[in-house]
Amino acid sequence: MSRGSVRLLAEASAKLAEAGLESPQADARLLLLHASGLSITELLTTSRIDARIVEKFNELIDQRAAGIPVQHLTGEAWFRNVRLEVGPGVFVPRPETELVAGAAIAEAGRLTDPLVVELCAGSGAISAALVDEVAGARVIAIEKDPVAARWLRRNLRSTAVEVVEADMADALPDLTGQVAIVVANPPYLPWSAGIGLPADVGGHDPAQALFADDHGLAAIRVVIEVARRLLSPDGLVVIEHGDDQGPAVLDELKQGGFREGVCHHDLAGRPRFVTGRRMSGWSGD
Repeated sequence: MSRGSVRLLAEASAKLAEAGLESPQADARLLLLHASGLSITELLTTSRIDARIVEKFNELIDQRAAGIPVQHLTGEAWFRNVRLEVGPGVFVPRPETELVAGAAIAEAGRLTDPLVVELCAGSGAISAALVDEVAGARVIAIEKDPVAARWLRRNLRSTAVEVVEADMADALPDLTGQVAIVVANPPYLPWSAGIGLPADVGGHDPAQALFADDHGLAAIRVVIEVARRLLSPDGLVVIEHGDDQGPAVLDELKQGGFREGVCHHDLAGRPRFVTGRRMSGWSGD
């Protein structure tokens, strides 16, 4: 990398750090790659950065410092092995959700032609990863919000995933008791949490993808009800939750007709998602 590139990145990183962003160096590098259209190898070997690229890069840095998500500026987010298009109106997938997808993928991989339903699908990150990694899986993605659903269709247009724009509460009545796996990253933040959110989250991710009533548990309860209806006996549900909600969600699972409830941690060691299996002959049926 030329000394000019190094200086450019150092100045941009310092500006982003001053703005309080968590990963200023990584953000600056991504935005320079995007502005230049170069690969990391080309960027390392180029001797000079064109002035037009520098101008575009500095504009992007200003926007990032103002709190616009880096994924909105580049128009893309990577999730496991898949590239997703993202922008205003859809939740930007997070790295911790890759483990949630991984649990569903592991279960689907041991089954023959499993039927998987993703609830609160948003950008379609989990569904896209499932069909990318599990040959033979039939996947249905459910999303209620019309803006998010447009991003969902865009990201899944070249896959066999079926997109259904509907309220998850009463979606897919014809598949009752036939689904092998239900997976969801529902809204789970309590409304009170909005005060302390970073600008690139609270100001840009849609509120309906972040917040839920009843201390953040309202949507999770609906996911459990829908999973109980859709899943066949012993079918698996996988639900992301807040790092302080594990015990409450496990209790909801138990009350909702699920056994083998387990809370799983993310790579930072924080409780991140639960899994459970639908009971057969549950008294609530």
